[in-house]
Amino acid sequence: MNTPQSRPGDAPFTERTPRVAAARQLTRRAGRERAGRFLVEGAQAVREALVWARAGRGRVHELFVAPAGLPEDLRSLAEEAGVRVSPVTERAAAGLSETVTPQGVVAVCDLLDVPLDTALAGRPTLVAVLVGVSDPGNAGTVVRVADAAGADAVVLAGNTVDPHNGKCVRASTGSLFHLPVARCADVSAVFAACRAAGLELVAADGYADADLASATPGGPTAWVFGSEAHGLPDELLARVDLALRVPIYGAAESLNLATAAAVCLYATAWRQRAGIATAPFHD
Repeated sequence: MNTPQSRPGDAPFTERTPRVAAARQLTRRAGRERAGRFLVEGAQAVREALVWARAGRGRVHELFVAPAGLPEDLRSLAEEAGVRVSPVTERAAAGLSETVTPQGVVAVCDLLDVPLDTALAGRPTLVAVLVGVSDPGNAGTVVRVADAAGADAVVLAGNTVDPHNGKCVRASTGSLFHLPVARCADVSAVFAACRAAGLELVAADGYADADLASATPGGPTAWVFGSEAHGLPDELLARVDLALRVPIYGAAESLNLATAAAVCLYATAWRQRAGIATAPFHD
């Protein structure tokens, strides 16, 4: 499939070009929700987006490329996926970037999130559930960690940050394109769906009586992580099957959300792969 390209001699798009102006609206959540699209910036994340599009899993509508040009492997991927490549001025590229130093390539993609039932289909064994997480960098890093640990899905529950936020997308380094991500404002519905999928709900809680070293879950598990500042409220902790803390052996006061999530998800992934499963706490 040939990729639509600018004709030789065409001037690069500026910040006033309608398609660039429309894409700039995607830096805001309201604009993303209205258009059903979001921006992906940087060579690695754009590469993953193009592979995702080439596989028929979603659509990349356009690449905007600064004067420095597009790496040859990305140009080839864009051609294979039938994605338009549009050169833009440095100023236009800066307007599409949410970083201090624009990376020179931005993709316009369809939104990624899927319905909750779709994310939890197929008997998942490891899922990360984020409840009330507001920091996009933390959320994106947890998506990356979940991907690396072989999780089946990430679910954003309650008032949690938009996974299509620019900082979240960058922190995921392309992992958003590797596993299902679902959003659901109803935490009760998320818990019920996880249980219906056969998952044990295990909360990461710094004040839990039991610790991860003595009670690592090895069966099908949905790890539940709360907000950076306050963790999970008591009302939700009362509704999970098990609460565990990550043991602190040194003098550190605590672990940040993304680090704690990495420890928890990997602990369960290691145990599952070793074939050491524990009985679930529910039928």
